[in-house]
Amino acid sequence: MIRTGAQYLDGIKDGREVWIDGEKVTDVARHRAFAPIAAAKARMYDMQHEAAYQADLTYVEGGERHSLFQQPPTTQEDWWRKWRSVDLLLQDVGGVVTRVGDETVGEMWSLQDGKDILNEIDPRFADNISSHIRRVVELDPFHVSANTDPKGDRSRPITERDPDMMVHVVKETSAGIVIRGAKYETAAAYADQAYLKPTVGAWTDEKESDYAVGCIVKMGAPGVKHICRGGFAGRGDPADYPLANRFDEVDTLVVFDDVLIPWEDVFFYRYTKAAQQVRATLHRYSAFPYVLRLLHNADLMIGAAMWSAKQTGLEKLQAVQEKLADLACYREGIRAHLVASITLAERSPAGLLMPNQSLLYAGRVLACSQLPVMMHAARELIGGQICVTPNAAAFRNAGSGEWLQKFYTLNAEWAAEDRRRLLAFSRDLLNSDYAGHRLAFVQFAQAPHFNHLAAVYRNFDFSGPLDFVRRSAGLSEQVLGRPK
Repeated sequence: MIRTGAQYLDGIKDGREVWIDGEKVTDVARHRAFAPIAAAKARMYDMQHEAAYQADLTYVEGGERHSLFQQPPTTQEDWWRKWRSVDLLLQDVGGVVTRVGDETVGEMWSLQDGKDILNEIDPRFADNISSHIRRVVELDPFHVSANTDPKGDRSRPITERDPDMMVHVVKETSAGIVIRGAKYETAAAYADQAYLKPTVGAWTDEKESDYAVGCIVKMGAPGVKHICRGGFAGRGDPADYPLANRFDEVDTLVVFDDVLIPWEDVFFYRYTKAAQQVRATLHRYSAFPYVLRLLHNADLMIGAAMWSAKQTGLEKLQAVQEKLADLACYREGIRAHLVASITLAERSPAGLLMPNQSLLYAGRVLACSQLPVMMHAARELIGGQICVTPNAAAFRNAGSGEWLQKFYTLNAEWAAEDRRRLLAFSRDLLNSDYAGHRLAFVQFAQAPHFNHLAAVYRNFDFSGPLDFVRRSAGLSEQVLGRPK
């Protein structure tokens, strides 16, 4: 089925415990910090019912219509359609949102690829992951992730740390397992469920086995507490911060205070080999929509910079064109990796079609590592007025507004209000607290840079370059470990 926006908003009115800025939230969907982004998610649901979008955002299977965002991919066409669906969503809402479900559901597909590993400990666990993948298709929940534990002192052996620093099982019952600990997750406070999984650790020590747990947690379940960072929405006038007030995806410390996880929601438990599998393959599908968001973010930077240059005709200068070309090369580099990852897609162990792993992870490194450089290039093109422009109230006030109208009007095409709007948008994209937060989010939301490089290392085929050099340099086969 496909849910409506109203069904989604009603679904998160389940009595969940949510805190933000020291305040206990009674209605997440209406609270100033959550209402804009919850509305964006609701809009995503509603679009699937509209005639203008339904064919692009849904598919029919067995006589039932389902969300394309939740469809496990088996063909290249599935991936092209998913790309198109994200394009339509972001164009409709008018900005970039990352955690709306389509980029996190793929983490369960990755675990399904390791079903043989799950079967080694208990066949029901592999069945559970298959059942949940199907459940997501049929019920269309807002499904997120739960990855990052509180840090604690990682220099100390696991037996010497506060055990709650990593999610662990404290009791096993006939109804399921009981877990304690905490995870950080974006969007958890207004999501339906999260896939909780292990993160840090080599997962080679049996002392870690209590922490090697993977499961589905309902975000409104008893014992689940959401302690959110301060929100950007509602902090300032939307006219001054148009992105922060619409697209802040609130991050949450999700505390699990003796939460019962029914056995049917458990994917693995006390199994370090499964934890190893999760860490090695977690993003083999989800990296694609994640990198795709950065393609759209590049478009925002290019558009803001180009409009700023066009205001005064500066786009005619060679130096300006070169910087715009740098932004375009960054954007097209991301697009090239995404296109190639679909074109050279690979069949997964579970029979799904996964984007070419080497190309996808290399594209993620490009998109994430070069983002700070490209943001600086866009700031240089836009100029220092994003730092000094007064807020919208000053433009509206009769005493100050007349002077601002005079000095911010450029010509017949660019009146003061359009110029103010562009500068406010550019500031929120590149120079505000929200912009800084988004930059840090991109750098760490799918692990830090060294882990991104490790994924490239694991998935790149070094055999071709090695053989090319061996033959070109005339090396013997002895270097291959073979006898003379």
